[in-house]
Amino acid sequence: MTQRIKFTETEKEAMSSLYPLNKYLSKSSVEKHLLDLIYFRVSQINGCAFCLDMHSKDLRAMGESEQRLYLLSAWREAPFYSNRERAALAWAEALTKLESGLVPDEIYEEARKKFSEKELVDLTLAVTTINTYNRINIAFGADTGSYKVGQFDQN
Repeated sequence: MTQRIKFTETEKEAMSSLYPLNKYLSKSSVEKHLLDLIYFRVSQINGCAFCLDMHSKDLRAMGESEQRLYLLSAWREAPFYSNRERAALAWAEALTKLESGLVPDEIYEEARKKFSEKELVDLTLAVTTINTYNRINIAFGADTGSYKVGQFDQN
């Protein structure tokens, strides 16, 4: 997709309102690798090419295997994901799709077994944040393929 609006230049103030969320999440109680795995999965669901490029590069730089990335959309059938990752992936998918308007109780209960309340709030914030970025990139286009590992790291 051709970039329609260079939103990071056109509306710097609006975009900069999201950056404190990124900074908070960079210090989250949920491990960075798991957050990036969630970002990648949500971006698959939403079809955000820029975010898929970015998070696949970041995950590979962290040592993630290609096999796990290739099979992430079929994580329920693949044996390569931990129970904690599975709970986070189910939570992320339920929040992204919102098929019945609510996250099913069984998904919530499984997430509560694997995550503290603080972690679950952080995980939820991460899912809603990547959904926001996906939708902005999909609406206006992005320079897909240009991302360099660590380009947006929050220090």
